[in-house]
Amino acid sequence: MKIVVFGARGAVGSRIVAEARARGHNVTAVVRSSTQLNGEAQTVKSVAADITDATALPSLLAGFDLAISAVRPPDGQEQDLATLTESLLTAAATAKICLLIVGGAASLLVPDKNLHTVLTAPGFLPDEVVPIARASFAQYELCREERHADWTYLSPPAMLVPGERKGHYRIGADTLLIDGDGNSHISMEDFSVAMLDEAERPSHRQARFTVAY
Repeated sequence: MKIVVFGARGAVGSRIVAEARARGHNVTAVVRSSTQLNGEAQTVKSVAADITDATALPSLLAGFDLAISAVRPPDGQEQDLATLTESLLTAAATAKICLLIVGGAASLLVPDKNLHTVLTAPGFLPDEVVPIARASFAQYELCREERHADWTYLSPPAMLVPGERKGHYRIGADTLLIDGDGNSHISMEDFSVAMLDEAERPSHRQARFTVAY
C-alpha cells in the first residue's frame, strides 16, 4: 500500500514508519518543517506540510491508499490536537481514503471505577499529563461525531513506552485493558504492529479500539 504518515518523526510515528517499511509498504513521512527532512530519504520519502492548510492537504493525500496520524502538539499547545485532527479528517474525506489515528487513553473507561474514564477517575493521572489527556479526550469526541470521513481511532493503554517488538497484543473496545498483575501497558513497537495490522486488515472502521499486553 501507499501510506502517508503525519507526525512521522515523533516517538510513535517513527515506529509506525519503520513497521510499515518492514512490511514492504510505500511510505511517505510528513513532518512540520523542512528542518526535519533528513536521514531516511533513501528509504522513506519525506515532505514538510502544514496540517492546518485545509486547501493543500487533499492534494497531498491524492494517490495514497491510507493515511495515519501520529500527530502530537508540542507541550503547551495540547489544545491544538482536536483542530489538527479535524483538518486531517476533512482532507481524508475529500481524498476518499481512511485515516487511522494514534489516539489517547483519556476516554477509555477504567474497570471498577463507576464509569469513570482515565481522565475523570480521581487520582488516576499525574498532573503533568492532564493537558494532553484533555486534548485527546476532545480529539476522540470529535471523531465520534464525524460522519463524512472514514476513520479509525486506536487508543493506547495507560503506559505506552519504547520497548521490545513482541508481535502480540490483546484487543479491547472502550475499556482500559489491564493484565492480571494490574498493569496496563504496551511497547510503542507493538502498538505500531497493531496499527499496521489494522491498516492491512481493517476491522474497526469509524470506531475506536484499544490494545495492550
